[in-house]
Amino acid sequence: MAAAEESSNAQRIEETATPTPKSTVNDRLKYSCLVVLVIQNASVILCIRYVRTVPGDRFFTTSAVVAVEVLKLLTCLLLLLFQRRGNVKELALHLYDSLIIHYMDTMKMAIPSLIYTLQNNLQYVAISNLPAATFQVLYQFKILTTALFSVLMLKKSLGRLQWVSLLILFMGIGIVQVTQEGSAGRDQVPGQSYLVGLVAVVISCISSGFAGVYFERILKGTSASIWLRNIQLGLFGTLLGLGAMMSKDGPAIAQKGFFFAYTPLVWSVILNQAFGGLLVAMVVKYADNILKGFAASISIIISTVASIHMFGFHLDLYFTLGAGLVIVAVFLYSQPRSSPSTDPGMAKPPEAATTKIGSKEKGC
Repeated sequence: MAAAEESSNAQRIEETATPTPKSTVNDRLKYSCLVVLVIQNASVILCIRYVRTVPGDRFFTTSAVVAVEVLKLLTCLLLLLFQRRGNVKELALHLYDSLIIHYMDTMKMAIPSLIYTLQNNLQYVAISNLPAATFQVLYQFKILTTALFSVLMLKKSLGRLQWVSLLILFMGIGIVQVTQEGSAGRDQVPGQSYLVGLVAVVISCISSGFAGVYFERILKGTSASIWLRNIQLGLFGTLLGLGAMMSKDGPAIAQKGFFFAYTPLVWSVILNQAFGGLLVAMVVKYADNILKGFAASISIIISTVASIHMFGFHLDLYFTLGAGLVIVAVFLYSQPRSSPSTDPGMAKPPEAATTKIGSKEKGC
């Protein structure tokens, strides 16, 4: 019997040490999502910056926001239709019940949709007036706003390491902001304002933090699927986006057209933004917060290097210091919190733990 148990234990150790094909596939999928997220985070900022600074006709950013909302809406509709195996009638009845019959539940999405629409328009304003690398660093301020709104609205508690990382994040952003404001005239493109971009990115980060936490609060209090919630967001977002478009660029769009100056690169930006949310959902499903932190950090580095070559961005010591602090803060904030059971001061004695495990094996 002892020899049989030793053989069984050795086999378990060997199986644990040797990765199974399934775990290998999951690891590949996890890191594939990481690569895709890095490319998405860096490319969308660089592409928007390029299409907004390249000489020639410029597209209407308000129409691009509407196009993104419509594409997201259609994508979620197709996903719900796929879940129902192509049964259009069943999908129509489901949408009628969810959107019309329970209209008060749908109205809850009006507030985050309004904020998201404001945020999407402000991002275009910020990227149009700030260097891509500067925007990428300053936009990490949304981590701080999201954390604060989570504490205030969801009563979440942050660990000591997370509070330290938020402090480092604030210091890094402050260094970048001060140094970039001092050198704004050197790197600024004619017709752009650093102050306008800074105000836009700050408001965008605050609205992003509030909307994200508000949306999470709604999701926790309902059984509706994430795709249905995104359809509700898309409906309000499209209507609000159309209202903003008509109020700001209505006469010009009526004269030149909705798709004026839509080049293939502009379409790539719109598709990138529309499906970026789906990419993030895949990362959340197959990856973890540590890899998301890596993705954000690598995106900052890529945006900085690309900005030097594409836009003549000047990299100085203070920007490097500030960006480095932000990268460290993002990485630290994404680290998992240690549970009380892993705290050395609260660990159970080895004898007690062994006794408990032994009793479970005996069925007691």
